[in-house]
Parts: sequence; structure tokens; C-alpha cells
Amino acid sequence: MDTKVQSSNKLLEEIYAMPGGEGIRACIQCGTCTGSCPTADKWDFSVRQAIAMARAGNGEELLSSNSMWFCLSCYLCTVRCPRDVKPTELMHAMECVAARHGLSTRRSNTPIMYRAFADAVKNDGRLHELGFMMLFYRRKFFSLLRTNPFSAFKMVSLVGMAPRGIGLYSHGRLGLRGAKIKGNKELKAIIRKSEELGGAL
Repeated sequence: MDTKVQSSNKLLEEIYAMPGGEGIRACIQCGTCTGSCPTADKWDFSVRQAIAMARAGNGEELLSSNSMWFCLSCYLCTVRCPRDVKPTELMHAMECVAARHGLSTRRSNTPIMYRAFADAVKNDGRLHELGFMMLFYRRKFFSLLRTNPFSAFKMVSLVGMAPRGIGLYSHGRLGLRGAKIKGNKELKAIIRKSEELGGAL
């Protein structure tokens, strides 16, 4: 039975409606999830705190933090939760809601990486490693350029990765050109329809 939370909090309802967000109301704040998390010391707000903040209506502060983006998907919290809350899935639901509202943190590259991954798959239907990395670093560069121009230009150090890329290419592990999947137009139609229905990629 779910713990009842009396709240008109739209964020809470939005998280609850997401796949994986159903357990947010069942949390009893025992802290087992936080005690199980191998990266808890890196989070702005622990797993337990993140759930409490979502239920209390502190949505913007929570979704602008680095917390859910530091989830490793190791599922230790999920296995040990006495209420079957599934905190790992809940953190991913929070990531989706944060992305939907354009909220993220500059202290984690994960939101930028997720967006670059989604764009690469939307374009070609599959992941082309070189194209994906170019999208990622371009997004990262412009993100830094808006917030800290000096840090953006430090990315020139990426030239040092060239020998590794050449090595991968010479061993046939990195293609210069990506290939689109068969049925790419149909995939794009499916994605468009899902976005019309409120989904996000």
C-alpha cells in the first residue's frame, strides 16, 4: 500500500506518471538507498533527500542539481529497498522530467551526453561513435561558452586524444562514416508520433 502524500505538487504528479516513478509515494525515508549508493558522497542531495524534496515541492532546486545524473544504475538501492520503491528507475524518471523542463547542472556531463546520444540515434537510427563524440563535444563546448568561456577554450586539449582515435581507426574499431538503418524514415515517424503524445527523446 502506498504511503499517502497530500500534495498538489505538479512535479510529484509528473514524476509519479513516468515509468519508474510510481514508487515515489511508497518511500518511508529509511535511508537504505543512500546507505547502499556507491556515489552518494558526490550527490548534491542523497537518494533519500531527492525523494523527500520531490514530495515537498522543491522541484526546481532538485532537478537543477547533479543528484540523479550521478546514478550508476548499479541497482543496489533497488535490491535493498524494503518498500520496493525502485530508486534507480525513479532517478531516471527524474532525469526525464528535468530534461523535459530544460533543467540540468553544469557539474555533470551526463545531461549533455544523453542529449547527444538521443540526437545521434534520432538522425541515423543507430549510434555512430565518431559522430556521437563530435556531437557531445560540440554541445559541451557551447554549453561552457555560455557559462565559462575560458573553460571552453581549455577543450583544445582534446587534440591529445587524436592518437587514440587514430589507433582505433587503424584497427577497424572506429568508422569515419556512419550508416543509417534500413527503415530510418519509419523510425523517425515513430519518434515524431511519440513526441506528439508527450514522449521525449
